Amino acid sequence: MDRDTFSALALIAIVAVVAPLISEATRRRIPSVVFEISLGIVVGPQVLDLIRVTPVIDALSGLGLTFLFFMAGYEIETRAIRGRPIRLAVEGWLIGVVLAVVAATALVVTGFALSTLLISLALTTTALGTLLPMLADNGDLVTPFGTHILAIGAAGEFLPVVAITLLLTGRNPFGTAVLLLAFVVLASAAVALALRPTPHRFERLLGRTLETSSQLPVRIAVMMVALLVFVASRLGLDVLLGAFAAGLVVRRGNQGVNAPAVEAKLAAVSFGTFVPIFFVVSGMQFDLDALREAPGSLLRVPFFFLLFLVVRGLPTLWSHRHALNRVDRTAAALLASTALPLIVAITKIGLDRGDMKPENAAALIAAGVLSVLCCPTLAFTLRRRSVSTMDT
Repeated sequence: MDRDTFSALALIAIVAVVAPLISEATRRRIPSVVFEISLGIVVGPQVLDLIRVTPVIDALSGLGLTFLFFMAGYEIETRAIRGRPIRLAVEGWLIGVVLAVVAATALVVTGFALSTLLISLALTTTALGTLLPMLADNGDLVTPFGTHILAIGAAGEFLPVVAITLLLTGRNPFGTAVLLLAFVVLASAAVALALRPTPHRFERLLGRTLETSSQLPVRIAVMMVALLVFVASRLGLDVLLGAFAAGLVVRRGNQGVNAPAVEAKLAAVSFGTFVPIFFVVSGMQFDLDALREAPGSLLRVPFFFLLFLVVRGLPTLWSHRHALNRVDRTAAALLASTALPLIVAITKIGLDRGDMKPENAAALIAAGVLSVLCCPTLAFTLRRRSVSTMDT
C-alpha cells in the first residue's frame, strides 16, 4: 500500500475512536454513526481535504458495508419475528411502497428527480443495523416492542435489498428472479445444514480454538460471508443479499455454550473494524458542493426527511394499530423512518448509472443522517414514557 493509503487509514482509525467518545459524551443520545459520517465529511475532500479515498480504502469501505449487512442478518431472530410481527411489518412496507411510488412519480414528472425506481427504493428503507445497538442499549431488544421493531427493520432492509437485486442489476427481471430463487434455495440449504446438531467432538474443537490464534469459529463465519457474497455476485445478484443471507446462516449455526463468545467476536470484527470504515468513507464521499451550489438544494434535506416519515412512518402507524399502544406505535413509526446505510448504497448506484441528480443523492444521505439523529432519540424518549406509565 502507498503512503496515501496508510495516512488515510490512520486518520480513519482516529475518527473511528473519536466518534464513539463524542457519542458517549451525549450519553448515546446521538449515535456514533452520525459522528463517523460527520467527521468523515470534515476530514474529507469537501472540507479540510486531509485525506482522499484510495482504491484500497474504497475496497475496505465495501467490506464494511458487507459486514454491516452480515450483522443485520445475524441479529434477526427469525423464530421471534415470525407470525404476526413479520406479517404486520411486510404489510406496512408494501403500503409504503405504494406511497413511495406515487411520491417518486410526482418528483420525476415535475423534473425534481430522474428515476422513480431509485427514489422509491431509497424511501422504503429502514436502518436495522443502526437501530440494533440502540434497541439493546435501551433494553428493548427482548421485549414485544423490540420484536416488532426487529420485524419492521428486517422488512425495511431485506425487501429493498431483494428489490435492488431484481430491478437494479441491469438484467432481465424474470431471469434475475430465477437466479434469486436459486440463491434462496442454496441459502435455505445452508440454514438447514447449520441447524443440524454439531458433533460433540467438533463443538469441543471450536471451543478450544476460540481463545487461540486460530479463532476457528470466527474464520468459519467469515468464510460463510465470503462464499455467499461470491455466489450472489456470480449469479449477478447484489452482494448485500449474500452478506445478509450469511448472517442468517451463521446465526442459525452459532448454538451451544460458545455462542455468546462467538457473537461477541463477530461484533468486534464487524463494528470494531470494518463497519466504521464504511461510515467514515461515506462521509468523505459526501458531495457537499451539490447541496451548496444547486439552488434550493438544502431544502431537499427536510423534504426527503418528511418523505421518510410519510412512506415508512404512516404505514407503520396504521399496520400496528392493534398490536401496539398509541405511544409505542408512534415510537415504532419513528424507528421505521430511520434510514441511512442502504440509502448510501442506492444513491451510489444511481450516480454510477447517471439516473440520480447529485443534489438529490447528497440530500437523501443528509436526510438519512438527520433521521438517525432525530428519530431514535424521539422514539426512545416516547418509549421510556410508555414503560414508566405501564410501571405505575
